[in-house]
Formats: sequence, C-alpha cells, structure tokens
Amino acid sequence: MSISLNTCILILKEHHLLKSSAVQDTISSKMEYVSYDSRDVHTNTLFFCKGAGFRPTYLSMAKANGANCYVAEQPYPEGKGMHALIVRNVSKAMALLSAAFFRFPQDDLYLIAITGTKGKTTTAYFLKGMLDQVNGGKTALISSVNTVVGPKKDDTFKSSLTTPESLDLFRDMRIAVDNGMTHMVMEVSSQAYKKNRVFGLTYDLGFFLNITPDHIGPNEHPNFADYLHCKLQLLVNARKCIINAQTDHFPEVYAAAMTTTDPDSIYLFADEKFTNPDLKQTIDFRFSTQELDMSRTRFQVLCVSDKAKQLKIAGDYQLKMLGDFNESNGTAAVIGAGLAGMNYDDAAKGISQVTVPGRMQTEVTKKHGVVVVDFAHNEASMMALMGFMQREFNNPKIIVVVGAPGDKGVSRRPGFSNSLNAYAAKAFLTTDDPGFEDPMDIAQEIDAGIDHSKVDVTIELDRKKAIHDAISMSKQGDVVLICGKGEDSYQKIRGVDTPYPSDITVAQQVIDELEGQKEHFNG
Repeated sequence: MSISLNTCILILKEHHLLKSSAVQDTISSKMEYVSYDSRDVHTNTLFFCKGAGFRPTYLSMAKANGANCYVAEQPYPEGKGMHALIVRNVSKAMALLSAAFFRFPQDDLYLIAITGTKGKTTTAYFLKGMLDQVNGGKTALISSVNTVVGPKKDDTFKSSLTTPESLDLFRDMRIAVDNGMTHMVMEVSSQAYKKNRVFGLTYDLGFFLNITPDHIGPNEHPNFADYLHCKLQLLVNARKCIINAQTDHFPEVYAAAMTTTDPDSIYLFADEKFTNPDLKQTIDFRFSTQELDMSRTRFQVLCVSDKAKQLKIAGDYQLKMLGDFNESNGTAAVIGAGLAGMNYDDAAKGISQVTVPGRMQTEVTKKHGVVVVDFAHNEASMMALMGFMQREFNNPKIIVVVGAPGDKGVSRRPGFSNSLNAYAAKAFLTTDDPGFEDPMDIAQEIDAGIDHSKVDVTIELDRKKAIHDAISMSKQGDVVLICGKGEDSYQKIRGVDTPYPSDITVAQQVIDELEGQKEHFNG
C-alpha cells in the first residue's frame, strides 16, 4: 500500500485542514508506510507528529529511520529535508490520511457502532455472536476487551484502547477486509470523538445505550456537557440509529439523531413497563423479563410499531448471562441483528451461545456463597449489578472488592462510594490500574465518601489478598462481587503493564484452596 504526496495534499485541502506544505524535489513523493510512533518507521514513511507527549526528537528519530514526510500542526527544524504538511488539526489529518492509505476499508464492511456509559462491550459481543451465525464467523470486533480481525487464533488479540487510534483502527479494518470479514461491530468511546479517532467514519447502524456522568477529569472530559456532546456524535454519523428510550437526557439524544437521520430510520426500545408522558415519540420495541436464574436470563422482545414489525425478530430470547440489566443490552443487539437482515430463529440461536470475557463470571461455592467477577467500573454499572444481586438473592450480605484507576475517571470515585453506601455490607478497597497515582490515595478518596455506619471498609492494596480475604470471610448466602478488571491480565502501574493473573483466575484459585472443588458457571 502507498499514498502519494499529491493525494495527501488534495485530501487535506478538501477538508480545509492544510495550512501549508513544503515539498522536497530530491526525495520520493510516495509514502509506503504510515506511523505516529518513531520506533515504528520504515523507508518512505508518512509520520504524524501527534499527542500531548510529542517531542521534536521523535521527528528526528523518525527521519533517521526513513520517514520522508511529516504531518504536524507547526513546522519543526528537525524535519528539514523532509516533505512537510502543516495542518490545523493533526488528529483529524491522521484519520483522513490513514483511511486513504489503507484504501478506505470501511467501504467494504457493514459497520456497526455502539456507545453508552455501560453495556457497550456486552452488546457488541451479543451482536457479533448473532451475525457470526449467518455470515460464517465473518464479523470483526473492536471492543475494550478484544480485537478480532479474522478467523485465525492470531487474529484475536487484547485491546489497548476501547476505540483504537485512527491509524490503528483503519489498519485493523484493512486486515479484517483482507481476511474476508464482511461485518464489523465496534465500541465507540467518548474519547474516540474527543480525540478524532473515528473522524470521517459513517456507520450503517449506531447505538446509544445510556448516559450517566463518567470519564470526567483532567485527562478526559472537562465536564458532563462535553462528555455528552462527544457521545452524541455517533448518532450524527450513523445511517440508522437505535436508542434506549429510557436513557437520561433522551431529548438531547433524539435531537442529535434527528440532525442527520430521517425519523423512519430511528428506532427506540424500552422495558414494557416504561412510561413517560413527556415522550412524544413512539417506542418501537418493548422487552420483558421471562425468567432469571444463576446461569441464564430469558426475555421477550415485542415489535410494537409498524416499522418494527417489518423486522421478523419478535419472540423469546435466552442469554448465557445472569442479570436483568443484560436484557436491555440483549434487546439492542437483537434490533441491530434485525436491521442487518437477520430473522428471529438465527438471532435467538446466535445470542444464546454468547459469553463475554470478564462479564458476570460466576462461581457458586459450597460454603462461601456466590462469587461474581464483573467489569463493572462506574456508578451506573455498580448500582445495576448490586441492585440485581439484592433482588435475586433476597437481600444478601454483599461483599465488594473494588478499586479505581489512576490518571483517568477521577469522577467515578464518588460514584463508587455512593454505590457501596447503597448496597454493600463490606468493602475491600484495592488497587486497579493506579497508573502514576498512589493507590492508597485513590482508596482513601473512595473511603472518604463511604458511610462507615453502613459499610465496613478494609483498605488492602494487594488485589490478590483483597480477593482472598473477601471470599474467605463470606458465608453461605453471601454474595462476593469482584469489580473492575474482569479478565484483565495486567495492572497499569507507572506506565508499565505489570502482569496480573486476572480476577477470575485469582478467585478460582482462592475457592480451590478453601474448598478443593467448585462448580463453574461462566456467564
């Protein structure tokens, strides 16, 4: 693959991004590689000078390694002798030029994007499971857990970001297309729009699941308004929109969809019991609980409006996951499958087989109650998880192991305190990707908001010991919730991914040690 200097200039001019260009007659005007990492540069590389941490010495390194053109928001002396494209916004430029370099792979994929404060990953996995049922496993996935770009084992790998940098995203799309994938389901984070990782993309289907305050802090969104604005951009860039009518800020969400999408291509869903006299729009799909137990969830999807009835997806569905909150995610995925051309039989079969790594993985022990490992990592998901456990198990003693990441999601910490006050009897505050912050400071910040007359708190920074102590103290009838990391096999500590066995592995080892035998239910 390659891209010419003239093509780059034309694309940047078309989008009013080019401020100036400097062309060197003595070097190649064709770029055969693209990169924003000076350590990953080949001969004739188009190099992007991007990011808050960019240093001019990186450009010197890229030039020495063979880069022949750089894109930046200002000229650098270190780039003397290279082609230079000076732009108004380097992250937007990188998205547009990367898409062109990789020959616009999005045009060869049925592209589905999902946003929401919680439920993105579960919904994405549900949709992939259903689509794989009819396309022979040719559904690519971009999620906060794994990236899947093909059918081989090596084509599935751990994700480093919920939504990759644009250059990496378009590279993954090109690999997926070359591997014969026909569909792609992707989680789109608020940061993806904040940092222009998906700039220029239009989705066949766009989902808006919910919105609650999150990702607000010095390294993320300055306030909730900015967070919501970034989330809404997905709907503005989708041909068809699927919206949870029960979401907070529904009027703003619906208005965003209406800016670019005809009302006939906007689909609303809600629980069958949901009513809102202020809601002017017709709800197209309703869902209702049929059965819940410790290993499965059964729910029914009803097609209410005329346009909903055109999709042949009404009926009973079964999930391999517990939690009534998963019914909403499942309904969204079923609607997406219907809009992608699936019928009830294939959708029901496909979704019934799906498991989601790190989501609601459950161990039913002999003497230490029920142990659940879940990725719940904000107030909304913690409240949903603990509320379900309280209802399902008749007000059990709830013991929670939880921490908060460093350097980001600072706004989540009071939310953890609130959710623990609402439901927990015992909390172990521990380490969860502290980054460059002191994990003790993070734990004490959460602890400061906890009502100690309701919740007994232990700060145990060794996460493995915290899990061990939580399970050890639990008795029959208790529920132990291990929240935040799911199947993550590392802790982010001072810029280093430090190996960690994963919460589910640690929990299973502790149960083995305490009981010798156990039953596994991987929900």
